[in-house]
Amino acid sequence: MPAIHIHRDHALGLERAREVAWQWAEDAEAKFDMECTVLEGETSDTVEFTRSGCSGTLIVAADHFTLDAKLGILLGAFTKTIESQIEGNLDALLAKEVKRGAAKKAAPKKKG
Repeated sequence: MPAIHIHRDHALGLERAREVAWQWAEDAEAKFDMECTVLEGETSDTVEFTRSGCSGTLIVAADHFTLDAKLGILLGAFTKTIESQIEGNLDALLAKEVKRGAAKKAAPKKKG
């Protein structure tokens, strides 16, 4: 059974990482007809996702994301394409969150 493994380190902290993961799950549900379930933990969360021919997990921690997916025979022929799309989506969400965090830090504080 073809498999996908993606690991991304980050410095977002758990709360902001959760926001990225929830957005990723919403995108996966909308774009790929995935069914996603979020299991929140104290130090990390697990997003379980499934659809016909694909299942897996996204581990959400304060300092990294780890995605593992198994593809069925029909989707297996497209493993590299699917992996590339997942990486692109996750990387775009991470970049957006990092940019958002930098903008918040750069914003002048109001006196008053």
